[in-house]
Amino acid sequence: MNAPAPKRLALVAGETSGDLLAGLLLGGVRERWPDLKSFGIGGANMAAQGFEAWWPSEKLAVRGYVEVLRHYREIVGIRDRVRQRLLVSDRPDVFIGVDAPDFNLDLEAALKARGVRTVHFVCPSIWAWRAERVEKIRRSADHVLCIFPFEPGLLAQHGIGATYVGHPLASVIPMQPDRSAARSMLGLGGDDMVVAILPGSRASEVQYLAQTFFEAAAFMKRARPGLRFLVPAVPALRERIVSAVRAAGLGEETLVLAGQSHAALAACDVTLIASGTATLEAALFKRPMVIAYNMNWLSWQIMRRKQLQPWVGLPNILSGEFVVPEYLQEAATPQALSRGVLDWLDAPARITALQQRFEALHHTLLRDTARLATDAIEKVLEG
Repeated sequence: MNAPAPKRLALVAGETSGDLLAGLLLGGVRERWPDLKSFGIGGANMAAQGFEAWWPSEKLAVRGYVEVLRHYREIVGIRDRVRQRLLVSDRPDVFIGVDAPDFNLDLEAALKARGVRTVHFVCPSIWAWRAERVEKIRRSADHVLCIFPFEPGLLAQHGIGATYVGHPLASVIPMQPDRSAARSMLGLGGDDMVVAILPGSRASEVQYLAQTFFEAAAFMKRARPGLRFLVPAVPALRERIVSAVRAAGLGEETLVLAGQSHAALAACDVTLIASGTATLEAALFKRPMVIAYNMNWLSWQIMRRKQLQPWVGLPNILSGEFVVPEYLQEAATPQALSRGVLDWLDAPARITALQQRFEALHHTLLRDTARLATDAIEKVLEG
């Protein structure tokens, strides 16, 4: 009797956060199917699970309408080539689009129309903005893997099959992070007052946020001369970040790290952070934060008209209130960001209350994500 052919999974994960999620997913899938073949678009975390990357995930790390237009021809060209390859020479048993909905949903729709089973991992935030996207999800995905508990019920109202799998990061980040160990690894003292600065993992985020963030750090330094700063930097953006640090007049008190965002969040007392997945990571590390974002003015005007909730930061969205401050666009001045961070350092009781909220959130998101996701993928394969 012949052995069954190895499962063939195609994945497309855009940017750093998608690569992280997909890498965690592939780890669980490989436990079920050790001889798995996986390929498509991804990054280092996926490669560590044996993934064959045709293009790096950074190629899709573009946010905002104007920014996408600048890269439109290249991105569409990549999508066309991926679609052709998946339909002709490398047809998968299932395609899994990991986040990046603007890229993946159109690709999924084309593949599904030609008989390829499709799964979308991370429900697009139709509950926060762009509610009209639900129709595209229905056309594109055979099943959606949801990382927040309220999403399957919302999708069910529109006839879309979905499974709540929890958030993979909730299993990776410990319920009680070891601050002392992280500080020791980074060469920090136990009594140091530490601010983690995370201006984003996309070139456009660093372009619009880095200078403001480091000018805010300079204000903090003048107000609290003993402060230490940790700055995780993805390799491709490290030189730009180092230049911005120097331009702001920051010196030995600022440590630019090679990645290591989790170590920075574990070690810090508070973080100044770009809106995005990293804010949820900070919440799971139980760290107070100040969330900021800035982008191309036209992109912002378009996005704000589609916004359905008053919050943009995931900790606030999931809590249903402003548990941490947000400063967006022109409100994100160095002075305001500095003041917001220093306010946390002066409010230990407020920090304790926030940590209790974040611990409850962590328990809500903690599930056996890899097993639940693999179970759902297997059912799609059987269907």
